[in-house]
Amino acid sequence: MALPSNLTLYEASPEWLNKGDNAWQLTAATLVGLQSIPGLVILYGSMVKRKWAINSAFMAFYAFAMVLVCWVGWGFRMSFGDKLVFFLGKPAVALDEKFLLSPAFMGYFPTATMVFFQSVFAAITVILIAGSLLGRMNFRAWILFVPLWLTFSYTVAAFSIWGPHGWLAKLGVIDFAGGFVIHLSAGVAGFTAAFWVGPRAEKDRRNSPPNNVILMLAGAGLLWMGWSGFNGGAPFAASTISSLAIINTHVCTATSLLTWLLLDCFLLGKPSVLGAIQGMITGLVCITPAAVMLLGFVCVENVLIHDILTGLVHCWAAIIMGMVSGSVPWYTMMVLHNKVKLLRSVDDPIAIFHTHAIAGCLGGILTGLFALPKLCRLFYMVTDWEKYLGLVYGLQNGRTSAGFKQMGIQLAAMAFVIVLNIVVTSIICLFIGLIVPLRLSDEELETGDDAVHGEQAFALWHDREGFTSSKHNNKVYDTDELSFVLSKSGEVEMV
Repeated sequence: MALPSNLTLYEASPEWLNKGDNAWQLTAATLVGLQSIPGLVILYGSMVKRKWAINSAFMAFYAFAMVLVCWVGWGFRMSFGDKLVFFLGKPAVALDEKFLLSPAFMGYFPTATMVFFQSVFAAITVILIAGSLLGRMNFRAWILFVPLWLTFSYTVAAFSIWGPHGWLAKLGVIDFAGGFVIHLSAGVAGFTAAFWVGPRAEKDRRNSPPNNVILMLAGAGLLWMGWSGFNGGAPFAASTISSLAIINTHVCTATSLLTWLLLDCFLLGKPSVLGAIQGMITGLVCITPAAVMLLGFVCVENVLIHDILTGLVHCWAAIIMGMVSGSVPWYTMMVLHNKVKLLRSVDDPIAIFHTHAIAGCLGGILTGLFALPKLCRLFYMVTDWEKYLGLVYGLQNGRTSAGFKQMGIQLAAMAFVIVLNIVVTSIICLFIGLIVPLRLSDEELETGDDAVHGEQAFALWHDREGFTSSKHNNKVYDTDELSFVLSKSGEVEMV
């Protein structure tokens, strides 16, 4: 009997290709890409003072393009290719037809799909670092920083934790979709780079309102919805695991946002839009290492895997993680930050350290506590799946030593990523400082976009001194201080 025409094998549709998996993986990759452009482009451009809107958005826009070129040039093979040393793959191009059309190392789709999917993960990591450097880093220094950090930091963490031959991967570290590789790396690297670049101008640091709160929410919304591809694409298949990852992601995120909002209301007196966005981000980050690995506090041995996947128990773990991710980073940002001298001295404009480094650590630790072997088996699809064992499960089932071992592996991976990014990011910043200044000049810091790029985001007309002018009452308005004036006809006019 002949196969349906859509299942007929031909050169572009070999027998190993699963069209559904390939379609979902390309869709998931596009969703993750949309988190960066336009998601973080809009978020960064609207969270800063208006004089830095172009510069902040452009840092993200440039980084996305540069990472993609570096990724196909050498980054993908260094992260997921043949082993050069135990923590790094051999650099090689990912451009030739034979390589790109061959089956990927995981999943039933071509390597070309895997290259694109992993490229958008690498890109968003570098763009997150930019969030710690807004409003003062020399753009020429940023041009150099992006390829250097991708090459010497990101590829090392990705190969060690995600690569088939990575040393931490072989130990059994659990990092479902990048809690360590992406978020902890970005948070620590951003904080380190911010230390070397130095703080913003005192005026900008003291008074830095968002220039467009509605657009800021739009960018945050793109980031949130794009996470369906972030975690839903990590299993490399259109499967029940993808569905579980997506629902856990959104449950945890919503819980984290609400937790942060309630803390703002009851302890600070007012609900904050900025706070809600931060709570959303910490929830997304915290669930990322564990989106399908968690069952909850109660692990029942004699439950069918179908019941586990379709029941409600695993969602309790997502809710618990959301409560933790909405409260612990809130405390470190709103309370501890002001008590620790190092945190106070490093200027992190949109709190990347708290929302990504702290939340990424929480996610990795909670994964080590609550990971369930059966769910890990469905994700990793390896014969030694029983080594992926959460401490809570181990305590309940007489495998305490295995549970503590998993916690030790999670902590070791965390320490490795932290040390790697402090050392490599510091070396990169010091090296770049020998070529171009890391920091903009005082004159450029005073003027902003117009001095750096010769452009302004919201100006209607502009005089030679860098101010948007209005003849109302013979007064000149500074665009950093006012957002509108009344026109002669009585209508509101943006300045």
